Amino acid sequence: MRWVPVIVLAVLMMPGAALAQLKIDITQGNIEPLPLAVTDFVGSDEAAAETGDKMAGVIRANLERSGLFRPISEAAFIEKISDPNTAPRFGDWRILDAQALLTGGVTQEADGRLRVEFRLWDVFGEEQLIGLQYFTKPDNWRRVSHIISDAIYERLTGETGYFDTRIVFVSEAGQKGQRVKRLTLMDQDGHNPRFLTNGSSLVLTPRFSPTNQEITYLSYAGGSPRVYLYNIETRQQEVVGEFPGMTFAPRFSPDGDKVIMSLQRGGNANIYELDLRTRATRRLTNSPSIDTSPSYGPAGREITFESDRGGTQQIYVMNADGSNVRRISFGEGRYSTPIWSPRGDLIAFTKQYKGRFLIGVMRPDGTGERILTEGYHNEGPTWAPNGRVLMFFRETPGERGGPSLWSVDLTGYNERQVPTPGFGSDPAWSPLIR
Repeated sequence: MRWVPVIVLAVLMMPGAALAQLKIDITQGNIEPLPLAVTDFVGSDEAAAETGDKMAGVIRANLERSGLFRPISEAAFIEKISDPNTAPRFGDWRILDAQALLTGGVTQEADGRLRVEFRLWDVFGEEQLIGLQYFTKPDNWRRVSHIISDAIYERLTGETGYFDTRIVFVSEAGQKGQRVKRLTLMDQDGHNPRFLTNGSSLVLTPRFSPTNQEITYLSYAGGSPRVYLYNIETRQQEVVGEFPGMTFAPRFSPDGDKVIMSLQRGGNANIYELDLRTRATRRLTNSPSIDTSPSYGPAGREITFESDRGGTQQIYVMNADGSNVRRISFGEGRYSTPIWSPRGDLIAFTKQYKGRFLIGVMRPDGTGERILTEGYHNEGPTWAPNGRVLMFFRETPGERGGPSLWSVDLTGYNERQVPTPGFGSDPAWSPLIR
């Protein structure tokens, strides 16, 4: 399915409306979710009303899942919104302790497109916070719901949202030890999954480009490891490199022009950089140890990676040219799969300690280590594009056990399972689609 453009027509303002100051402080350690009311979107006809109900449901679920908002039950609503362009009866919503109120409408246009509009209200300030209008094709209603969710998130937190994004991961099916693994793409909330590969060859470590809707991944098609580049919109894929020996964890540079990876040559693994334009490779580390799982900082000037050069798996940081290598992890246990936050302020990692697998974060200088979650086998964190939420996969033990995807925010209190078709592992979060 190709993604349909969404046109923002206009900013909607009520006469005399001002931008109120209602905002969540998300820098707190443990945030009390803000109560808000999301009404079903009013429809111009029965079909539009049905779409409006579904859109409101997606928006409620997005905001609630973020851990920052508490949608009030629709059963408690006193006022029934019949015209989203009219100011609500604020007193009816203050009784419910709603801090913010979302109203909206869906209209079927003569040319077949949907016109979707919404208004976000500050209930206690009795002012409109934001209002926007969109045109799109009817089957694109779910994406518009994510875009509206992002607009609300940004208006109330002051930071960019992450709902209009996708997840690529490895979907697994079949008996343990004989599972078919297919590259799979879905919306960040688990909807609209589709397979990108047919399962005939092993696929590993899919990663999104930060600048394009492209994915790099490893495949063993033909029996040897190759790095592929897959274009989501055209569904075309190409081999960008075929390397002797083992290849591990390719990942894009921030500008999308290079791929960094670990190549095993001569009995040890080192970090290499592949230029996607010239196909030239450059070696960045040169040690007799295993250097792997490299990840660029958001500015592209530094790289974090894991290495056992000190005797156990630990996290290191170096300049992008391979110079100035320094170890940053010094806690108990073994550290792996480091990945730099898009904000640049944290590095997420997997940690093995006393038989447990933990997902945590630390600052790029190694200070401020915090564990967000632990379990039987947690691994492979990936960042939402706003740097506030992590997704990872968790194995369950036993013959019928398998991996599943989970998300957790930076407080560590908001942990949730992400629905997938069957088992799922090794997720990677896309940038915002638009």
